[in-house]
Amino acid sequence: MKQRIITAIVAIAFFVPLVFIGSWPFTLAVYLLATIGLFELLRMRKIQLLSIPGILTWIALAVLLLPAENSAKLENALGYTKVEITFAIVLLLLIYTVIVKNRFTFDHAAFSIFGALYVGIGFYYLIETRIAGIEFIIYALLVIWMTDTGAYFVGRKIGKRKLWPEISPNKTIEGFVGGILSAIIFACIFHAFVPIASSYTYLIVVTIIASIVGQLGDLVESALKRHYDVKDSGNILPGHGGILDRFDSLLFVLPLLHFLHFVV
Repeated sequence: MKQRIITAIVAIAFFVPLVFIGSWPFTLAVYLLATIGLFELLRMRKIQLLSIPGILTWIALAVLLLPAENSAKLENALGYTKVEITFAIVLLLLIYTVIVKNRFTFDHAAFSIFGALYVGIGFYYLIETRIAGIEFIIYALLVIWMTDTGAYFVGRKIGKRKLWPEISPNKTIEGFVGGILSAIIFACIFHAFVPIASSYTYLIVVTIIASIVGQLGDLVESALKRHYDVKDSGNILPGHGGILDRFDSLLFVLPLLHFLHFVV
């Protein structure tokens, strides 16, 4: 527990100032985090980042991470959209399977490009949320952190019924509900000081959905690790695992907030 607390303090001391600074330092930090996340993901499938398919996958990730303004500049310069470039990389990965005589298979190619989408889209919306306004990213972080904290303590205190034992044996239904309630309470407190929604009713509805989707995002990461027989996605954060272990919920919540037009 002591190690987890120390790591959390160091990570917050590094990340939070960048959130407030925003602009290119924050974007650069997100690119670094996404690269580490992609490295962790590819390693589960035994694909090296510093390999031809790994580099191609990273290029797809880098393109997907480009903020909307930079995407427009890229399209004007090259004449191709992000989708078209990503599709070209898919074709190159498939050609590579032939060149290496299926030592790198169709399944590897599919995992690689899906991994770029999984990591890239979530972190892309992390950048876009910061561009939309610091209050939105603080809200999103608050909802995730309070959901995780509430789920942990409520589950530990009164949790009895397992939520999804085949995927995450320690999570309980009571903790799941406790996480949602914690997120609602702190979102309302935050809204009282920094209004970010048209009404408390709308705020609560969005927070409930975000908290549920965030917990499902955490379960997706757990299912992925269980499938590939990995305890943690990485060990860059002592006591907390890897980058994907810490950002798994945000990868789902941030796109959701934009799809709901909560963040504009």
